[in-house]
Amino acid sequence: MRPVIVVGGGISELATAYYLTKAEIPVTLIERQPHLGGVITTEIVDGCVIEGGPDSFLAAKPWAMDLIREVGLESEVIGSNDRLRVTYVRRKGRLVPLPDGLMMMVPTKILPLVTTPLLSWKTKLHMGLELFRGAGGDVRPDRSVADFVEDHYGREAVDYLAEPLLAGVYGGSPSELSVNSVLTRFVELEATYGSLTRGVLAVRRKASAAAKGAPLFRTLKGGLAQLTGAIESIIGAKTEVLRGDAERLERTAGGFRVRIGGDWIEAEHLVLACQAYQSGALCDEFEPKLSALLNQIPYSSSMTVALGYDRSAFAHPLNGFGFLVPEAERERLIACTWVGTKFPFRVPDSRVVLRCFLGGASDAKVLDESDESVTGIARAELQRIMGVTETPVFTRITRWPRSMAQYTVGHATRVRRIEEIVAGIPGLSLAGNAYHGIGIPDCVRMGKQAAEAIAARRAANP
Repeated sequence: MRPVIVVGGGISELATAYYLTKAEIPVTLIERQPHLGGVITTEIVDGCVIEGGPDSFLAAKPWAMDLIREVGLESEVIGSNDRLRVTYVRRKGRLVPLPDGLMMMVPTKILPLVTTPLLSWKTKLHMGLELFRGAGGDVRPDRSVADFVEDHYGREAVDYLAEPLLAGVYGGSPSELSVNSVLTRFVELEATYGSLTRGVLAVRRKASAAAKGAPLFRTLKGGLAQLTGAIESIIGAKTEVLRGDAERLERTAGGFRVRIGGDWIEAEHLVLACQAYQSGALCDEFEPKLSALLNQIPYSSSMTVALGYDRSAFAHPLNGFGFLVPEAERERLIACTWVGTKFPFRVPDSRVVLRCFLGGASDAKVLDESDESVTGIARAELQRIMGVTETPVFTRITRWPRSMAQYTVGHATRVRRIEEIVAGIPGLSLAGNAYHGIGIPDCVRMGKQAAEAIAARRAANP
């Protein structure tokens, strides 16, 4: 009888294991992938730091930084180069910068909004008048991000602001994503102030000088795999790692048992930190209602394509973080990050790295294309969008099938019902990006909460 089994799930799995180990509780990890860390993968190519998955985390959420400090990597933390934080959006074949002062789709400065060619005068007027909306009230029933943004700023703001900004994060459609779960803070501002613009301006006035000067994104100089590697080293002596698939799950009088490679292992506590549909499959026999709810959380697929170039032969200026392609103008490319501008420490002066994103809910089939075909797609679109004709000196492609949880309308209600059922199953915990946030800080937070709940239960029932 093991104390705890954790089934798969990347940084949530590792965070759970770290905080359990810190509490002197041995843990067994079941991991199907050849490496721990899930979608966090880093490769050093020709002196360039290439992330196969996420390249950073939001600085405003504390849990990732807390963990980084605990594992001794605080000195390796770097911030995004916000002095050059310009993001472009493709509009009628041109790359147009997002207006200065824009917080997601909320304008906070008049002149940049008035002068931008990204939006029509009709939309600019709509966005300006939004400032004078009546006072807020109770939080309204959940609705789509598209309905929410269109109500405040018009349809064009959905198509050229909300959709491209969210496509690279969730890989989903604003017509399906839940505003209560995806843009929670904006829903709260609407309830308080009525006008989103008025609400954002009020929050900014109250923010401290330190918060105003903090970088939007943070990461590690040598890549986010530094974090997963450090955790793995710390937990190694007290953690058992079993490679393979969790094939079946059953409840026992003392907890749970999991079959892996045809053999059964038992534990008092179980943390399911894998994708919701994988957890749903495991729960199907002993808790079909929980299984059904977990299977209702959809996922999209994604792909990153990193192209490295010789800087001396690269003509296009890289004065920004990169560009987004709205669905209205999209072929296959969703977005592209200019890595050396966003994080200067990650690309030497002799190189340029363009990191492209493909896939999403509407183009999962691109993951089935060959590496040669995907490289051709990326290069052809970079030529049309940026005029890049140079031949890359290296290419790295990473595929993530069914990896991005979609918080569709009604998500909060589904998760609440899931948690009510889990609360009635002693010893069972859930963690991962399917429930309360898809970013690294949120996944760390859920892993820590699962570990703390187990430690508290064991302390109460030694």
